[in-house]
Parts: sequence; structure tokens; C-alpha cells
Amino acid sequence: MKILAVCQSGLGSSFMVQMNVQQILKDENVDVEANDITVDHSDVGSATADSADYFFVESTLADALGSIPADRVVPLKSLIDKKETAEHVNYVLDREKISHE
Repeated sequence: MKILAVCQSGLGSSFMVQMNVQQILKDENVDVEANDITVDHSDVGSATADSADYFFVESTLADALGSIPADRVVPLKSLIDKKETAEHVNYVLDREKISHE
């Protein structure tokens, strides 16, 4: 499973979300290698439906990902709210039936 953090330019905020998702996976004791999970970041213009399974994006940019199925877009109200991001990560893990704490 690939998770892609997306922002306008593909630099600062998407990289921060990527690092937060990676830390949350670690905190949840998810074996990313065994579950073949990768996390990366990208700019909104480069994000295509085949570039990831889930797209974490700031909610105001979610419409810019219109070509991607809505059930794969994870809109974040706050990019710095790690608790909100963790709730979304756990939802994805549950949906994919990936074991976590």
C-alpha cells in the first residue's frame, strides 16, 4: 500500500505530513516492510490515481484531486494536528485490514 501526502508545491507541508504518517505507523507498531507500506510526498499537479492507494491532502486542496476516487482521498482539516492524522491513518489501516495497536 502506498500513501502519498500531497500539497500545492510538494515541498514543506506534504513532507511534514509524510513524516507524521511515518511516525504514526511506527507508534502504532505497524510493520511497514511486512505490509509493504510506503509513504511519500508530492505536489498536487503530479498526483495521479495510479501514484498511490491513499492521498493525504489539506482539505482545501481535495477538489484539485478530482480525478482520484473520493474514497482514496483523505482530507485533513489541519496539517499539523497529529491526532487528526492518526485517526485517518488508523481508518486506512482498518480498511486495509492491517494490524495495529
